[in-house]
Amino acid sequence: MFHPQGPTFLELAEQALTSVERGYDLLAPKFDYTPFRTPDPVLHASIAELGAEGSIGTALDVCCGTGAAMRMLRPLAREHVAGLDLSQGMLDEARRRLCDAPGTAGFQFIRGDALEMTFDAEFDVVTCFGAFGHILEADEPRLLRGIHRALRPGGRFLFVTGHPPSPLRPGYWVARGFNAAIRVRNALWKPPFVMYYLTFLVPRARALLEAEGFTVEVRDGVLPDPFTPLATVIATKR
Repeated sequence: MFHPQGPTFLELAEQALTSVERGYDLLAPKFDYTPFRTPDPVLHASIAELGAEGSIGTALDVCCGTGAAMRMLRPLAREHVAGLDLSQGMLDEARRRLCDAPGTAGFQFIRGDALEMTFDAEFDVVTCFGAFGHILEADEPRLLRGIHRALRPGGRFLFVTGHPPSPLRPGYWVARGFNAAIRVRNALWKPPFVMYYLTFLVPRARALLEAEGFTVEVRDGVLPDPFTPLATVIATKR
């Protein structure tokens, strides 16, 4: 499914019927061959908005997965790049895939819950790609408080998200239907598997970030086709 080296339908079904952590442990070796991984053109173009090589000291990628964003952050960092993920399988895959990454900054691989971060003014940049669907709306302020605390004064939080789609577009109803199916699955089956679409879109993201003490800049038109409709957001800690 998706790619000859990607997961089969049965493997995806097994993932969906377990917890988020266990699901990604199972999926880790094949994750980069699925459409769930943020595409390289999105990572390249958005991370380029942070500045030139060597322009930051330290960076943290939250929910780092197999390390795709860490690879692109490394040339920008003078000191180290950390990756945080709940899944040890994903971290092991990231460590393996990043052994030849360009740059000289050190890597740190940290197993942990993004909602339980205890970093204190340790990073110049925090990024997060493709993970907001795993965060319940009620937990989004908690995530942002942890990111705000992790950043040094003037530090930046970079991510990519969408603008609210029109209900007239078929994709809107496909996403809503998927979300409904996940809610039914979680009502009937434990442990829950948190994965929703149309989450943390620009208006809500801006309001929550400003409430947590960020200055928010939304940059449209940064990403190449076919990702142009997506917004690159840079939130700076005041």
